[in-house]
Amino acid sequence: MVDLLVTYMEMLAPPQGAPRTSPLAGAVVAREALDLAGYLDLYRAVGGPVQWDQRLGMAEAELATLLADEATHIHVLRVDGEAAGFCEFNDVGQAAIELVHFGLVPAFQGKRLGPFLLDRALRAAWSHRPERLWLHTDTYDHPTAQPVYGRAGFRAYAQRMETFSD
Repeated sequence: MVDLLVTYMEMLAPPQGAPRTSPLAGAVVAREALDLAGYLDLYRAVGGPVQWDQRLGMAEAELATLLADEATHIHVLRVDGEAAGFCEFNDVGQAAIELVHFGLVPAFQGKRLGPFLLDRALRAAWSHRPERLWLHTDTYDHPTAQPVYGRAGFRAYAQRMETFSD
């Protein structure tokens, strides 16, 4: 078992101002319907370094059902066609949309692609007119996660120590 400090954050209004421009030629963000293998490959590439395992422990049929659900939206960042990161939202169409996963493949970090991906995906999520977007992040996440979320418009509303199996 491992204790992690979990921070819950919410965003109560859509991003203001003009959308972020792409920091690299050939970088685009679009909602995609990934098949199970494609999703898991991207999930591992992004989440492996920060110990994501939630989706890896799911039964394939359960994960396939989640990915096919109309309320699950996955926005993929591609650079010259190569998957570089993604944002996954659950409960799209509801009053509260959860940003479940967000991250970049390590080779694409440090190029200002994270804020670009997040901005584009958040604007798409807000187009469904929720009351709020929320997420949780913990001490295993990338060290810049909370500041990036804060600059995007999220504010912490709770913190607590939670115990997880390791």
